[in-house]
Amino acid sequence: MKIALTVDGVRREAEIDPGECVMDLLRRLGSTSVKNGCDRGDCGSCAVLLDGRAVNACLVFAAQVDGSEIRTVASLESPAGLHPLQFTALDAGAVQCGFCTPGMLMTALDLLANQPDPTEAEVRRALAGSYCRCTGYTKPVAAILTAATLLREARHG
Repeated sequence: MKIALTVDGVRREAEIDPGECVMDLLRRLGSTSVKNGCDRGDCGSCAVLLDGRAVNACLVFAAQVDGSEIRTVASLESPAGLHPLQFTALDAGAVQCGFCTPGMLMTALDLLANQPDPTEAEVRRALAGSYCRCTGYTKPVAAILTAATLLREARHG
């Protein structure tokens, strides 16, 4: 089956198998930032934005994304530099092994798009589907809260 989709702003066409998941398709298309941590939707390492919503790419069939837009963490950096989520994650020491980081950042991007001024509890709730063995979540939560502040300040000039 042939599908067309946009990945990180680039229109792509792909031949897919009926049972193929989006994570496997993205990896096949060269998106190495999409990690396979569990293949069951438990860890959040494969989180991407699908038409603006964070989803675990291992749980979505590729056939379901025909005509959709997918953003991976690779879409965050711009010619102007790192996205505030990337910058604050690095600055706060929220990136240790880095395996969960792409999924965590995409989940945070979805959260901040819908709640630009989240509480710590809201950030923790959003990250509940992201499994991290290294950070203890304190630094990622702080980084996301700082990024939220930077993004709000940038919007208000």
